[in-house]
Amino acid sequence: MSGSERSSGAGRLLTGMAWAVLLLGLWLWGHELTGVRGGTTAPDTGDMAAVGRPPHAELPPAVKPLGDALPQRVDIPGLGIQAPVVARGLDRDGAVDPPPYDQPGVVGWYAAGAAPGAPGAALLVGHVDTETRPAVFYKVSALEPGETVRVVRDDGKVAEFTVDDIDVVARDRFDAREAYGPREDGRAELRLITCGGTFDRASRSYTANVIVSAYLTGTGI
Repeated sequence: MSGSERSSGAGRLLTGMAWAVLLLGLWLWGHELTGVRGGTTAPDTGDMAAVGRPPHAELPPAVKPLGDALPQRVDIPGLGIQAPVVARGLDRDGAVDPPPYDQPGVVGWYAAGAAPGAPGAALLVGHVDTETRPAVFYKVSALEPGETVRVVRDDGKVAEFTVDDIDVVARDRFDAREAYGPREDGRAELRLITCGGTFDRASRSYTANVIVSAYLTGTGI
């Protein structure tokens, strides 16, 4: 084997290992998000949200992705949500660290991944509730295809996304690549992720994740 072949093979191996580490972390993240501190008594959420949705909503075409910029705020007009965004990384177990439980109105962005509006799938996570009240993403399971999610960025631009899919994924069927990977190469996509299903009092966690998928359809200032 030539030196160039060995170098190419080593590069592919390192790339594969990096993907494996990232996907493991995201898989752990998906499981972490279904955990809730305390004894929340929130109603079931997520599973019934998809019932009766039109199967083929008329959706606009994707637009050219923006460059990298830090997200500052996420707005979901249809739900009355305006929430600050904070960067999050991985915790000591290798899972993506969600927003602090004492900041239920804050949305976390996985800062090692794509920026909202840039090519790839940007990941935004928020809690569904606290021990005493609903949290920032309590209503996201009620979103429908065609609705708008806006992300205000620190470059002065607003990335406008159109929702194209809402899914409720049971913990035992969670697939990090399917949940968090881009649906189409070259597009700027967005994922909104929170707890869903029902609250299991025995394990003190939710049984599923709600994953809202959207893609970039406009930009503004």
